[in-house]
This record gives sequence, structure tokens and C-alpha cells, in this order.
Amino acid sequence: MNDFIYDFPVKVYFGEKAAEKHLTSELAKVGKTVLLAYGGGSIKQNGIYEELTEILKKAGKEVIEFCGIMSNPTYAKVQEGAALAKENKVDFILAVGGGSVIDCCKIVSAQALLKQDIWDYEYDAHGTPTSFIPMGAMVTAFGTGAEMNNGAVITHEEKMVKSALWGAFYDFAILDPTYTMTMPMKQVISGAFDSLSHCMETYMGSPRKINLSDEINEATQRNIIRNIRATIENPGDLQARSELLWAAAMAENGLLKIGKTTDFQCHMLEHQLGAYTNCNHGQGLAVIHPVLYRRMMPEANESFARLAVTVWNIEPSGKDEADLAKAFVDVLGAFIKAIGLPTTFAEMGILEDTDYRAIADSTILTRGCPKVFTADELYDILLECRGRMVKQ
Repeated sequence: MNDFIYDFPVKVYFGEKAAEKHLTSELAKVGKTVLLAYGGGSIKQNGIYEELTEILKKAGKEVIEFCGIMSNPTYAKVQEGAALAKENKVDFILAVGGGSVIDCCKIVSAQALLKQDIWDYEYDAHGTPTSFIPMGAMVTAFGTGAEMNNGAVITHEEKMVKSALWGAFYDFAILDPTYTMTMPMKQVISGAFDSLSHCMETYMGSPRKINLSDEINEATQRNIIRNIRATIENPGDLQARSELLWAAAMAENGLLKIGKTTDFQCHMLEHQLGAYTNCNHGQGLAVIHPVLYRRMMPEANESFARLAVTVWNIEPSGKDEADLAKAFVDVLGAFIKAIGLPTTFAEMGILEDTDYRAIADSTILTRGCPKVFTADELYDILLECRGRMVKQ
């Protein structure tokens, strides 16, 4: 196991009616002006907006709304939120939604107090923000576990890059599984697969020798797989959704990464795909993972073989390491298809003239991946993922 320092700052309130029970006490700790951030407005249709604004009103807060945060939040949207926060001298940010809203606000929190452009500051000057507007997260869509860390994935449309920025940790996060009942089932499944991807991407990192973090990871993967199936069988199964909500948090609260250098090559490739196509993140991962993993054999065979047995319950008798590794990739692909996720870019509606060469050339190559890919190899992977393409 590698050396590490573990420090987890986010306080989590988990359970039904968690906002009703705990939000007022948290609001008492912050100033008067609250930036209420959310996405396309679904919280106004499902009752969450009314619940929260009533709590904010009773707490005596002045509410400034920052709405319309899109999936794959853009850098322009971050700057819009930061300008709004500055103009209104916002004391606190309450982010309500899934990973896109939660990620966007992490950078709004930092940019609002930073004189420099945060993208240039982090990527060119290699600086790290140290001052932030305090924040709380209300999770309505699980999968990313974004409320658990200070990293944010933002699309810079001018640069044609979808990449990480580092902002604030949330002071607290409210995870109420009943809120996830408002999510469309396609979003539930793609989000849950993102959680599984986070686990696999962490597991495949170095060192390859199994440590305690990996064994906790295996249990988390089993939990996600089981509860995806349970949720599909019974969409009203609150226990299954509770498990998926907490599994998403577990995948990104740092526990699974202790003592490891992570992989995340699949994520890096999908992020750039998203920069060029604005595609659904979980669906993109579902298409890429099996193809990428086939290309990672034999370098990753030892880890793949262990996952085949410990996570997917594949009988090891009569199989060598290569057989088990192949069985893992096969069963992962079959699972993706069985739960209704796409297996080609064509199924996602990605257009035929997409510039896969540019996507491959601009993808970050990760140091923790068992196989060190080249841009040409990533290009070949993207071509294999295409399927029968959609014309413009």
C-alpha cells in the first residue's frame, strides 16, 4: 500500500426527510444571502423546490437563484454563476441536483473569490484556490458521488476540452433516497453505472497487489451490480436506491483510493468524447469500457481475473488467468447490454462525422492505467465503439 494522508471534510446527512431534519441547523451557521443553484427546473415539478424555499424562508435567508445548469456544465456557466455570486455578495451556496450542478458550484465557489481566471490559474499558473464561498449539497440524482470531493468536470467549449478543475469541498451533503424517485429510469441506470465505473477505474490503478481499499471496492462493486438489478426489477424499491446512493458516495469519498494511484483512462477518453458530442456520461462509459478493457489485456489480466471471481462469481475451476480475464470483460459487456445501456456510439445517436482523431489526440493519458496507451490506440478504440453511425 502506498503512503497516504486521509482527511474527509464533508458531513453527510443520509436518510428520508434529511433536509427537513437537518438543513435549518446548517443554515443557522451561514450568512443571510444564499445562492440556490439547480438545473433545468425539474425540482419545481417534483416538490423539492417548494420544500427548500420554505426552509430557506423560515431561516430568514435572502435567496438568489442560479438555474439552468446543464448536463456537462460549461465554463461559461461557471463564470455566470461566479458573477452572480459576486454581484449579490453571496454568503452561501446551496446546490440542488446531480453531479453537474454539484460540480459547477464547486468552481463557482472558488471563482467568485479569485481575481484570476480559474482555468488559467489552475492549468497555466498551476495554482490551487484557497478561498471559497461555503456550500451545501442536496443530492437528487446519484451516480457521480460529486458531493464527496472537490474535483469538478467542466467543459470549456472554446478550448474543446472537458476536464477537471479543483474547487471547494461541500461543508455538508444531504442524501435523501426518496429524491431519486424523481429521476427517469435511464438516468438512474446510467448514473449507477458511472458509480461502478468509478470503482473499476480505482481498482485497476497501481499498485496491482490487492490492499484493504481494493477489498472494500470489490464489496462496493457487488453492491452496485445487485442493486442496479433490483432497481430495474422494482423501480419503487427504496432500499435498492438507498444502497446505490451510498455506493456512489463510497466510490468518491476517497476510501477506495487510499494507498493507490488510480487508472481513470476510460473516464479521460469519455470526457473528451463528451467535449465533442455533449453525450450522456454514463452511457459513454458503458460503450467504451468493454472495448478499452479488451485492449488492456494481458497487462491487466491479474486484476481482471480476480474481479471475475470476487465480483462476478465466475467459477475459476479449469480456467487460467487469461481465461478468467476474458470472462470478466465478457460478463461486463453482457451486463451493460442486459441493463439497457448502449453498446455502441450509434445507439447513443452520436453522429458519423464526429472527429474521433481530435478526441483521441486531446485525451489525457493516465499514469495509473495497467497499459500505457498511445493516442493512436485510443483512436482505434473509438472507431471500434462506433457501430452503425448516424449521419448529420
